[in-house]
Amino acid sequence: MVLIVSNLIAPKFVAVGWFRFSAAQLLFPLTYIFGDVFTEVYGYSASRKAIWTGFMASAIMTAFGIFAVWLPPAPEFKDQQAYVTIFGVVPRNVAASLLAYWAGEFANSLTVAKMKLWTDGKYLWTRTVGSTIVGQAVDTSIVIVIIFWGQPVGVMFRLIASGYLFKVVYEVLATPLTYIVVNFLKRTEGVNYFDRSTNFNPFAVRAAEEV
Repeated sequence: MVLIVSNLIAPKFVAVGWFRFSAAQLLFPLTYIFGDVFTEVYGYSASRKAIWTGFMASAIMTAFGIFAVWLPPAPEFKDQQAYVTIFGVVPRNVAASLLAYWAGEFANSLTVAKMKLWTDGKYLWTRTVGSTIVGQAVDTSIVIVIIFWGQPVGVMFRLIASGYLFKVVYEVLATPLTYIVVNFLKRTEGVNYFDRSTNFNPFAVRAAEEV
């Protein structure tokens, strides 16, 4: 749900001094927080399922959005251009968004799973922050470079730096909330999965390989 809503509000960009960011950046970092929670509590396989679910849901929404734009509007419908602004996506933008989400989320979850083993389950904050540093670097760089390819390097750097710093700070500030949610789930559900024998292939479909 967070991913789909983020895609809908993404066209609006906001300026705060030197920084430039999309309205989606106020919401999208939550997908990484959820990814941290899924991986920390239930393991990499649970996060993998969530990532693919989000990926397919976003793809379906995009396809039907394009189809809805393509349908001829009724004469009394006066908001076609506004509709096109929101749903009339550019193929390159769609590809960039989906690829960046997929790569960034898997990088994020893999980092959480590996760091949990390295720290023996201690120091949760190192995993939530560390995974964001890695995942958001992948996500932000891919989406900006693909969408804005051909623009001046300085413009792309500003967009990448603004988005990346915003998302990392967002995650750091959300760390206390992440602690509360993770500890609540571990305590109430009695689950604290360690990915010691997990198949980290993002395309793996057999859960039995991870038992």
